[in-house]
Amino acid sequence: MTERIENNLDLRSMYIEELEQIMIQMGEKPFKARQLFDWLHNKRVDSYDEMTNLSRPLREKLSCKYPLVDIKVVEVQESRLDGTRKFLFRLGDGNVIESVWMKYHHGNSICISSQAGCRMGCKFCASAIGGLVRSLHASEMLEQIYKISEVTGEKVSNIVVMGTGEPLDNYENLLRFIRLISDARGMNLSQRNITVSTCGIVPKMYELADEKFQITLALSLHAPDDEKRKELMPVANKYAFKEVLDACRYYFKKTGRRITFEYALVAGKNDSERDARLLSAQIRDINCHVNLIPVNPVRERDYVKSDKNVVVNFKNKLEKYRINVTIRREMGSDIDGACGQLRRKYIDKPEEERKT
Repeated sequence: MTERIENNLDLRSMYIEELEQIMIQMGEKPFKARQLFDWLHNKRVDSYDEMTNLSRPLREKLSCKYPLVDIKVVEVQESRLDGTRKFLFRLGDGNVIESVWMKYHHGNSICISSQAGCRMGCKFCASAIGGLVRSLHASEMLEQIYKISEVTGEKVSNIVVMGTGEPLDNYENLLRFIRLISDARGMNLSQRNITVSTCGIVPKMYELADEKFQITLALSLHAPDDEKRKELMPVANKYAFKEVLDACRYYFKKTGRRITFEYALVAGKNDSERDARLLSAQIRDINCHVNLIPVNPVRERDYVKSDKNVVVNFKNKLEKYRINVTIRREMGSDIDGACGQLRRKYIDKPEEERKT
């Protein structure tokens, strides 16, 4: 954990130890940092005026020097099929991001974004259309959870960092987010209930493994070999299939956490029996779970989801080779459920049609 406070770091992105430094610099007692942390992460206020156990002069100094990061709900879509809610948020600089709240029998999950846009360029994903605008601060990642919890009034059981953006392309903010959301003095969410997805940025996968967090690493694999992966995911041109799988093996060795392989089934591209057989051969020595995902149609792309029977046959073939596999339950299929769809639709609207 770094002791240096970055110049552009906002208070909700800071650890208590960093807040203590701020208090000392302002001539205050260090214990006030814990009060401030409590307001930001437990009471989750959006204004210094609400921090009533801090003196007015201190609140004024904080307000002047450290404006609070706040995100606003622009739109909420709710599925009539399963109650899934898609949230569109506006950031302080006008950029928009999206998050998803999903209700399962085992608890409520929130899928959050780590960037506004994405530069990874995966061919079947709406998030990559338009490229990367900027990475999110840790506070903006936290705020998605805090705001959704406030709106739904329900407890959050699981968090997946699988929304817009590549989390490992926003590495330092991701680390801050994980540490803050799992801090016992804050939300205190078990790291075992956090999943971070990556398209396979190999050096960062090794770095994350060395942190020895107890989070689940989900690799967006989507193909059984280099040739097909390159067609779907430009990152495969930089990191070979073997390199990515070796990084997964290292992650398990360092953390003891089973790897999840995300595999989006695209009709006629990666869903044949040969693909299933080859995939099994590549990953059979890894302690893993394969999550099969019928790809969400995106209007800007020409990829379509595999037929239901094809998906089931693919699953059966993997199970034949003793691979642990499930088919992801489709959530929010009657709303803009795929990553980046709601954000893309909003951005494409004429300015006068955008909600304020």
